[in-house]
Amino acid sequence: MTPPAIEVEGLSLSINGKAILSGVSFQVESGSYMSIIGPNGAGKTTVLRCLNGVLEHDAGRISLMGEPLDGYSQRELAKVLSYVPQPDGRYLPYTVFEFALMGRYPYLSPFSSVGPENREAARAALETAGVEPFAERLIPTLSGGERQKVFIAAALAQGGQILLLDEPTTFLDYKHQVEVAELLQRLNRDQGITVVSVTHDVNSAVLHGGAIVGLKDGR
Repeated sequence: MTPPAIEVEGLSLSINGKAILSGVSFQVESGSYMSIIGPNGAGKTTVLRCLNGVLEHDAGRISLMGEPLDGYSQRELAKVLSYVPQPDGRYLPYTVFEFALMGRYPYLSPFSSVGPENREAARAALETAGVEPFAERLIPTLSGGERQKVFIAAALAQGGQILLLDEPTTFLDYKHQVEVAELLQRLNRDQGITVVSVTHDVNSAVLHGGAIVGLKDGR
């Protein structure tokens, strides 16, 4: 029997004495699409940062693919799970292909060259995300929607089967919101990638996702 892609039980976290998450529990089946919804300050982003190991929770249990989160090394975790954070407008002086190639870091060592298999994986990720024609363009020359698809491509290049996204359509115009939403649905449907997407837009969660987890005041 296939274990859940993600299993969270009694997750709690306090920062500077303030409870951010309190007893959060949910399960994400492998190959499913889940949306995490709630108002600003509900703890949505914090849940993702606990899942990807950026934040260490105070209490509770997190398992990925049936294995405890704390049993993964950072490199092993990156081969299982990819994370696309909220757009923050930072200047990234790389070409689209260079940025996608960075997604192959779990498979590289400081003393090895980037082999053809890693270049091919990066190219394939760009093609899947529909941004391969932009491969030689600098990221700052792209529109917001094009950049977001490049960030998703870099996450795909990691090769994991779990994709976490924090407000993936925030600040995008309607056309690019639809394109990004359709890309995520296609990755879930055609490649079996487990998608967990944070959003404050209930309508988007209902239209594009499957199961929904609602958070309010960290619960």
